[in-house]
Amino acid sequence: MRLPRPRGPLSALTATGLISGVGTSTDRFTSALDELPPSRDVLADDDFQLSLWMLYELHYRGFDDVDPELEWDPRVLACRRLLERRFEQELRFRTEAQVHKARKQAQTGRSGAPADVLAAELGWLIEHMEGPRLAPYLQREASREELLEFLAVRSVYHLKESDPQSFVLPRVGGGAKVALAELQYDEYGAGRAPRLHQTLYGDALEAAGLERTYGAYVEHAPGSTLASNNVMSLLCLHRRHRAAALGHLAAFEATSSAPCRKIAAGIERLGFSEVVAAYWREHVEADAVHEQLAIRDVCGRLVADEPALHEDVLFGAACCLYLDALAATHLLDGWQAGRRSPVGAGA
Repeated sequence: MRLPRPRGPLSALTATGLISGVGTSTDRFTSALDELPPSRDVLADDDFQLSLWMLYELHYRGFDDVDPELEWDPRVLACRRLLERRFEQELRFRTEAQVHKARKQAQTGRSGAPADVLAAELGWLIEHMEGPRLAPYLQREASREELLEFLAVRSVYHLKESDPQSFVLPRVGGGAKVALAELQYDEYGAGRAPRLHQTLYGDALEAAGLERTYGAYVEHAPGSTLASNNVMSLLCLHRRHRAAALGHLAAFEATSSAPCRKIAAGIERLGFSEVVAAYWREHVEADAVHEQLAIRDVCGRLVADEPALHEDVLFGAACCLYLDALAATHLLDGWQAGRRSPVGAGA
């Protein structure tokens, strides 16, 4: 994979610094950040999120045109940190009220084990932060072109599915580590390479006439989709965010099974092959199991061992729900406004 084309001054600075091999001065990067209009929503901004995505990708599979040595270059990390601070600040601002309400509402008249209290709070967040109904739209109304666009932009995550969460394994211990390893083992195919979920998604893309190459559709992913990917890296790459990373995982798994069933039905309605639907069908049953595993065994055990991390779990869950809703809104609004897909029409 080569670096994607810049979408503004921040991503241009990032790309230039990476290609040159010397990074970008923090002064220039700070100036570019300061010049962003106050009205700019960094959670959906193409330029901001693409810049951060490129810097995070150095920790995954990297770029053919970037020196691997830059992964830990202090200048590169300093620029990444500037973006992360702005990103985290905005996420906390957007989710603070809901996290506070979850703690207050879910615990009214409730007592019990930490895992039970946490499960109630996560349930409240999921119920009250549910985004637009993207899965039902894909099931009943989406055109073939729209479904292809959905598959393409979601590939930015699903072709490296579960990789961010693997960074968390060495940062937790005891029962939480064991449960997380169990969940990851399933995600990575339970010992069978063809069942690796990343491979299943690649198979689905190929069967739908799309490109299965890792990173093939980054150029087409809007800022909101990149943000829903970037938040996993933000939380999983920092030890201080380990509980938030697991809260994100719990919310992700808890909101997956039923939507996957509907997406598979939409794929069938539009006449795609069973190979395309197979990835989603796999997750109907798997994620129903993973939901309880992530909430009670991963997050519940973590909070039981480290009670001070309780609210961090809720913050991560709220980030997942908020950003997934933002990404879904972008797709639905575009389709309902008659925007033609940049990828679906040519597949």
